[in-house]
Amino acid sequence: MEAGKKKVPLEEAMEQVSTVGIRLALMHLAYARTIVEEHGREKGRDLIVKAMMAYGKMVGERNKSGRQDLPWYGFHDKYVYKNNTYEDTREESADDFNYDLFRVYGCILAKIFQEYDEPELGALYCYVDPAKSMAVNPECKLIHTACEVCGDEFCAFDSVPTTEQERIDFKNQDPSWKSTDPILLGKDKNQE
Repeated sequence: MEAGKKKVPLEEAMEQVSTVGIRLALMHLAYARTIVEEHGREKGRDLIVKAMMAYGKMVGERNKSGRQDLPWYGFHDKYVYKNNTYEDTREESADDFNYDLFRVYGCILAKIFQEYDEPELGALYCYVDPAKSMAVNPECKLIHTACEVCGDEFCAFDSVPTTEQERIDFKNQDPSWKSTDPILLGKDKNQE
């Protein structure tokens, strides 16, 4: 080992990343609860969706400039791609990546949202996925076909074309954009 450089075992690094994920989930719940308490359920949820759209745009812009999206390890228990299991996303090539074949198990955010019995408010965080993808390419969105925070065993995704209305709503930060990811909207028991 080089002088002055300390190496941390992967398991320990994964635990530290998980700790940051827990803090992120708690921060999301704290502001989401406060917004809903202050503005009422419907208005509060719309404000949270707008915030997630803005957050997703920030993440998407960073992705577009070549910056890393999520940690390679520790944020989820495991990733399954083409029936192969990984703890570290660097183990799978990003070339010709097909989201239909990708599953994420043990999302630390989902675990905390479930632990605090807040799946509906927690699921609002998941709007970061279609928002970040639309920030990179407004013609396409990454949606959930399964969502762990909503009660599914894992998260699964699909990349599908956007509609003109979704692009307009996204550009204008219109909260009706939330229908862009139907499973998140469909899992919201109080949306009717």
